[in-house]
Amino acid sequence: MARTNFDQLLQAGCHFGHLKRKWNPAMAPYIYTERNGIHIIDLHKTVVKIDEAAEVLKNIARQGKKILFVGTKKQTKEVIAEKATSIGMPYVIERWPGGMLTNFPTIRKAVKKMSNIDKLMTDGTFGNLSKRELLQITRQRAKLEKNLGSIADLTRLPSALFVVDVMKENIAVKEANRLGIPVIGIVDTNSDPKDIDFVIPANDDAKDSVEVILDACCAAIVEGIEERKAEKADEKAAEAQADVDEPVEERPRRQRRARRDEEAAAPAAAEEAPAAEEAPAAE
Repeated sequence: MARTNFDQLLQAGCHFGHLKRKWNPAMAPYIYTERNGIHIIDLHKTVVKIDEAAEVLKNIARQGKKILFVGTKKQTKEVIAEKATSIGMPYVIERWPGGMLTNFPTIRKAVKKMSNIDKLMTDGTFGNLSKRELLQITRQRAKLEKNLGSIADLTRLPSALFVVDVMKENIAVKEANRLGIPVIGIVDTNSDPKDIDFVIPANDDAKDSVEVILDACCAAIVEGIEERKAEKADEKAAEAQADVDEPVEERPRRQRRARRDEEAAAPAAAEEAPAAEEAPAAE
């Protein structure tokens, strides 16, 4: 069953494209007709594309991976922040930090700096600073929070990007393409879909249009997260049952083997610790 329907998208205004003179010919397959100089998007194709994108997002979420939502347009940023927060995914709604994906370790250093300032606030170090130093650090913390606070929990590169208005967020799309990260994008009639892996042809300027598409995609992500939880619960139950059914004399041998595996894995995990976490506090 489709996650959205024609009437729902029509009511939200997803069918309105841009002026005919501003169109991108690459979007021709998704355009139904033209009325009063404005292109009308074929919503039947939009319904199909939303389902395709939702299935991809669901599979990514089922694997326990992160999806980064990107949209800095004034009229849609609040909706993006609300939907992404509700499902525990990172998002960027302020200016896209150049090199956020291609130079990810540096971005992690900036996030680390933010957490170091928080530690200074709690351990009493701020009491030894002058008013001027205190003001400078507080302003720096506020600026970091505004630009990077929403990605503080993103400890590794995202597995996918969900972009609202691929024309405005072209730098984010280029960085994702360079790293081979799949891009799901809401693409209007004035944009080029060639760099987008999963195109959702729709109006990317209207809040209602973006909201109805995000609702469908976020519902799919929640399904993926719930399925992952169910799979983990089943695995734990199966392990517990195996322990009950296992002969008593076999248990010490299996425990010793598991302990040896853990000891062998510990040095490797220490070597793979991200270098970004070692950034000094006073950068």
